[in-house]
Amino acid sequence: MMEAKELVALIARGENSRTQFKRSQDVTNARSLAGEMAALANSKGGKILVGVDDTGSINGLSREDVRRINQLISSTATDCVRPSINPETENIIVDDRLVIVITVPEGISKPYADNEGVFWVKSGADKRRVTSREEIQRMFQSSNLVHADEVPVKGTSPDDIDLDRFRAFFKKHYGEPLEDALDQAEIPFGQLLNNLGLARGEELNLAGLMLFGRNPQRHRPAFVVKGVSFLGNDPAGDRYRDSQDLDGCLSCMYRATISFLTRNLKHVQGDKGFNTEGDLEVPLAALEELVVNMLLHRDYFVSAPWRVFIFDDRIELISPGSLPNNLTIENIRSGVSTIRNPRIASFATRELPYRGIGTGILRALAAVPELELESDPERNLFIARIPRRIC
Repeated sequence: MMEAKELVALIARGENSRTQFKRSQDVTNARSLAGEMAALANSKGGKILVGVDDTGSINGLSREDVRRINQLISSTATDCVRPSINPETENIIVDDRLVIVITVPEGISKPYADNEGVFWVKSGADKRRVTSREEIQRMFQSSNLVHADEVPVKGTSPDDIDLDRFRAFFKKHYGEPLEDALDQAEIPFGQLLNNLGLARGEELNLAGLMLFGRNPQRHRPAFVVKGVSFLGNDPAGDRYRDSQDLDGCLSCMYRATISFLTRNLKHVQGDKGFNTEGDLEVPLAALEELVVNMLLHRDYFVSAPWRVFIFDDRIELISPGSLPNNLTIENIRSGVSTIRNPRIASFATRELPYRGIGTGILRALAAVPELELESDPERNLFIARIPRRIC
């Protein structure tokens, strides 16, 4: 139960992405109110203060206002927001003026739309209409209603599969040659890909393309690793030691990224003999875990590359997509994980050094305790940052 002094303090902080002010005459239209509720439910939740104007002055509500607005809140939440929500309301009196506080929790069934099918999200103190397909897809992804790796890739077909790679995979994990299995089952290759969850109909899905495609970047040119070893510590600098675009399937990019890192990092002699290569300045086990994490757990609805930057004082592995749902840095440091791309992850346990049990970051932290992890929702990035032990 909110106290009057708490309400006064909340109003004093002004409107923001979680607090909205409304006068009584602003709350008359169910569709407008539905948009406000949907925007809060699609974002982090928040409060609508009815009886407060844009300047923060408390105008208050009459008894008739309270009756009318409560009816409107109930009918809007039930009939005009899809799926329906359950906001809470409180009537709070401040200096003999009554304010209705509508609390809309962050939704667990995102995305929410008004009754005309329009999706809304908060944008600062205002709301905005979501129109881009990419953003709508991410909203569905956050509720596990759709996964980017299961979406068909337009223009692809089974002919885009690297048959040599797929044959080797099939023989290793299913114990018989691919052609023998197809003959025995009396099905075409495309049907087998559908059965394995690597295609939908006549087209490969993203998992099939990225795991076994001959040239995935022909269809998804942004999905490459941009590797740069800079001179100095400024990413805006124009001088570098090494720069390369690393492409191919996921396992190809994994191997190429590890190779790029190891050739651009230093080796330390330590207690080894003069004729030995020495140990890599960053434990290889940590790099392997972080590269796998970067490749598998990105947001594939975002058309952007991975970036691996080596500076004099640090290494940064940058993956498109901040942490999904309610996952936090503290969670993943404790071994909690969310599988954003389940189809890719299910095959990665057989194609990459990946176990799928949420312990990869823990192993990286054990090898490099000073590892920094950052989730940046504003730029929609996840960054793993390793301070360099030597320069």
